[in-house]
Amino acid sequence: MGYAHDYAAAIMQRGRVPMAPADFVPDWSDGPRKAKYYPGVESLPLPAAGYPADASLDRAFHGETGTADAPFDLTSLSGMLLDSYGLTGRRLGVQANTDLSALPFYPLANWSRGSASGGGLYPVSVYWVSGPRGPLAPGVHYYSTRHHTMQRLLTGDVSGEVRAALGGHGTDTDQYLVLGVKYWQNSFKYNSFSFHAVSMDLGAAVQTWRMWAGARGLSVEPAMWFDEARLQRLLGVPADEEGVFAVIPLKWAGDNGSPASRPVPGNVSVRRRDVERSREVLTFDALLRMQATTAAHATERPAPGALAPAAAPPADPDLPLAPLPAAEPLPTDVRTALRRRRSSFGRFDASRPVTGGQLAACLAASSAGSHLGGDTGTDRGEGVRLTRLYAFVNHVEGLEPGAYAYDPDAPELRLVKAGRPGEFLQRNYFLSNYNLEQAGAVLVPTVRTSAVLDAVGDRGYRLVNATIGAVAQSLYTACSALELGCGVALGFDNVSYIEELGLDATGEAPLLIMMVGNERPAPADFRYEIA
Repeated sequence: MGYAHDYAAAIMQRGRVPMAPADFVPDWSDGPRKAKYYPGVESLPLPAAGYPADASLDRAFHGETGTADAPFDLTSLSGMLLDSYGLTGRRLGVQANTDLSALPFYPLANWSRGSASGGGLYPVSVYWVSGPRGPLAPGVHYYSTRHHTMQRLLTGDVSGEVRAALGGHGTDTDQYLVLGVKYWQNSFKYNSFSFHAVSMDLGAAVQTWRMWAGARGLSVEPAMWFDEARLQRLLGVPADEEGVFAVIPLKWAGDNGSPASRPVPGNVSVRRRDVERSREVLTFDALLRMQATTAAHATERPAPGALAPAAAPPADPDLPLAPLPAAEPLPTDVRTALRRRRSSFGRFDASRPVTGGQLAACLAASSAGSHLGGDTGTDRGEGVRLTRLYAFVNHVEGLEPGAYAYDPDAPELRLVKAGRPGEFLQRNYFLSNYNLEQAGAVLVPTVRTSAVLDAVGDRGYRLVNATIGAVAQSLYTACSALELGCGVALGFDNVSYIEELGLDATGEAPLLIMMVGNERPAPADFRYEIA
């Protein structure tokens, strides 16, 4: 067994046995920027991009597989980046999170984005490696989220390097999005826990792209197994400071099928360097070890079907059945849903229950989001379903309070434990920014993490958490379309949930809690949109 097994066990126990360093306190005054900073680089403003009203969430979640074959162009790439990681508005609503007092001050302003991110830190770096078939001079660009521009880091065709690193995946294009994670951007707050959080952020970003693109007939198929060291060298990032988590090959408009570029001889590399704001950058042993162990065998892409032994367990037919009504439709276009997405932070109101159709739609969207596609082996149809969903029902029309297991194939619920769960939920939540009993329901995605690691090795930890991040992003976006409040959290006692749901026998690990419900009417808020 590799180190990822030990790390996964520590994550499950951290509510009872704190992870080192237990006495860590972030130095907020010396924190990093929420993006990389490359001074003196050439910037290319990206074009404005419309979004068709018929590109609905229903199409994104439930469209036919294999139908996304339209090509990207610069306008669609711009729109996808802006609606996911670009800044679209300023958050000034009155809520229960601990950062409320800082929001009115511009240096500490909180900006809304389509993708969710743990702690609002957004550590995913997006690079565009463009070959000669693209719209610009070939090179490597960094997407500057604060300016919605592409910043040129290197001029010259190095797309052959990415193609070689992929080892046969995505060889029919020379346009690639490469996703890195700058650890200090998150670990300054979350220390050893950081790897767990950022790998979910990666999944949330990729799933935003998959929804955005899928609703428009475009394809986003991530590769998560490749020569990571080769891409780190190409991007000029230190291996222990920034991991490369995914590569997205893009089918490009006007591609004339010209011969593919070959790898560049020698050690070509971006020479521009990110300038760090923090005077002191700390390292954490668990984070360094997780980067090393998940990168060690990155080129060993799992064979088809390798994840089958780690599939989520089927529904237990002996548990009492609780039928669900038909899911409410999600006709809202994806852009609108992403622009409205936010965390509820204590604004839930139990006086207005969630309808059964709304809960059914939330469960269906969460389940659909667990299929990451690409080389992950989890695509819809032939792929393996890694996640299982549980629902702690507080206030849902037509459902008695209790804990339920969701069967997405039926779709229906099975009663695991009867009784009001509110006291259990609140007792096992570490923070004070949510009253979980006021939520209509709390959804809990589980994965058999140890089984995944046994099946595909330590790099599978990235897949596990990316899948959970994708599930969370799907739920956030669906709730936005349903005009429900939503919030997700990692600060809970995982072991208590294992005990409450009886998960010891199946080896399922509860990795996130996701609250849904109606919010209090007439909230104090101020809309300040910039995109």
